[in-house]
Amino acid sequence: MPPKPAPKWLKPVVDFGPIILFFIAFKMAGLMAATAILVGATILLLALNYAITRHVALMPLVTAIVVTIFGGLTLWLDDERFVKLKPTIVQALFALILFGGLILRRPTLKYVLGEALKMSDDGWRQLTWRFALFFTAMAILNEIVWRTVSTDLWVDFKVFGIIGLTMLFSIAQVPLMKRHMVEPPDSGQS
Repeated sequence: MPPKPAPKWLKPVVDFGPIILFFIAFKMAGLMAATAILVGATILLLALNYAITRHVALMPLVTAIVVTIFGGLTLWLDDERFVKLKPTIVQALFALILFGGLILRRPTLKYVLGEALKMSDDGWRQLTWRFALFFTAMAILNEIVWRTVSTDLWVDFKVFGIIGLTMLFSIAQVPLMKRHMVEPPDSGQS
């Protein structure tokens, strides 16, 4: 069954709802409560996404699995290291998926974003390389940050730093995307 069209509010809620709730819960009740909220909100919003669209994209699914595993370990073992490792694992998995697609000569981003962006194969390869390297750098950066700063600063980095850097990096890719845009064939002419 093809996915149903999603309402415009759904993607931002699924993408940012859990992290916003995590941040609020952390400020109000600490890391363990915030982790429980993060796991619950991630699962609930992924289920809501599926209920509405009858489809779950790969990246949110991978994120939800890792959030559930590492958040669950954090709560079960009462050890904050696991939730701090979660961004490293997610970023590294995304990098591996992208590098794997490149090795197989199937730029993964084309399959993830191909409906929204029409680019040349060379453009997809370049964009996939850039994002694979970016996710690798972000995994390394998270490792450095969580091991060298307080939990309060790490939470700020997780919420504002990772999201902010990802948005800035994505915006910086616009010139590449524009250079490699492909016009869809004109279906009105013979």
